[in-house]
Amino acid sequence: MDWMILPLKRYVDFSGRSRRMEYWMFALFTITVYILCFALMFAGGFDLAAIENETIPEGPGPLFYLGAGLVSIFALGIIIPSIALNVRRLHDRDMSGWWYLGFIVLANVPFVGLLVVIGYLVLMFLPGTPGPNRFGEDPKDPTQASVFE
Repeated sequence: MDWMILPLKRYVDFSGRSRRMEYWMFALFTITVYILCFALMFAGGFDLAAIENETIPEGPGPLFYLGAGLVSIFALGIIIPSIALNVRRLHDRDMSGWWYLGFIVLANVPFVGLLVVIGYLVLMFLPGTPGPNRFGEDPKDPTQASVFE
């Protein structure tokens, strides 16, 4: 659980490096929160069948609005920590954080966007550079203790 909320503790920390574990556990945390919020929305009367049949739905219940409000607040609350986490993850790969802006822009280009998103996911699965790099110490081995020295 500590890995899931670590990016929230480092809210606006764009310097340093972040491990794959921190990145993917935060992704799991956000997906879980979104699933729970959307479950509240569907329990509150959001009816896809009524929309497809173009009938007028009765109207959503209070649980729908609770879920919609929670998902909106959560989405706004994690924008900055998720950008900071992506920048730190790129730092772990010894890449500048400005690459993230390039990935975001290129992901919105038709026909190229899917390839860019797949490439970015592959990049997030790759391990960081071993040892210190220009962005800081290795988060897997912060003491830099070597057995063979």
